[in-house]
Amino acid sequence: MSTPSGHPGGGGLDPATLTHLDPATLTHLDEQGRAHMVDVTAKPLSKRVAVAKCSVVTTADATRVLGEVQDGLDLVQGARFAGIQGAKQTAALIPLCHPIRLDRVALDLTVDVHRIEISAVTEIVERTGVEMEALTACAICALTLVKALIKVDPEASIEHLTLWHKSGGRSGTWERSRKGGMTRGGTENVAGADD
Repeated sequence: MSTPSGHPGGGGLDPATLTHLDPATLTHLDEQGRAHMVDVTAKPLSKRVAVAKCSVVTTADATRVLGEVQDGLDLVQGARFAGIQGAKQTAALIPLCHPIRLDRVALDLTVDVHRIEISAVTEIVERTGVEMEALTACAICALTLVKALIKVDPEASIEHLTLWHKSGGRSGTWERSRKGGMTRGGTENVAGADD
């Protein structure tokens, strides 16, 4: 593997090549462009909440397939359990995420004939946010549903895995607008990681 010039020990991105981003806003890169876990020791504890959503789309009759019981557990409940477990394992799955003790993980699933809507809420009182945990909960829940559907519908897919809300920490509250834009304090904005 080649090492970018100017980065002894290698593994870093050259911030000068990231022309569309201000490297100072990339919290998981150090001054040399190398990945690192953000130091949150100086941050105060605060209540953090995140909401993520996604959809599973299928050509099969999801209400019929997911209504089946396997090994005494209905498939929707199994997917919910998997999403909760996934949220708890986020730091093991995604590099640079802080291992945290979640205070709450809740998943809501709405099953329609050809679509399952998934919403995950994560909460904690901590120095770092829970956005990745909410997204991971949705993703693992959705993958579990795709696994249940794939035998009857190999085209089953996951769509629009997206963060919809985050609050807490120094960046405050952020909401995704229904039009797909991102807003903070009523202005169009790009949400930053609040690790």
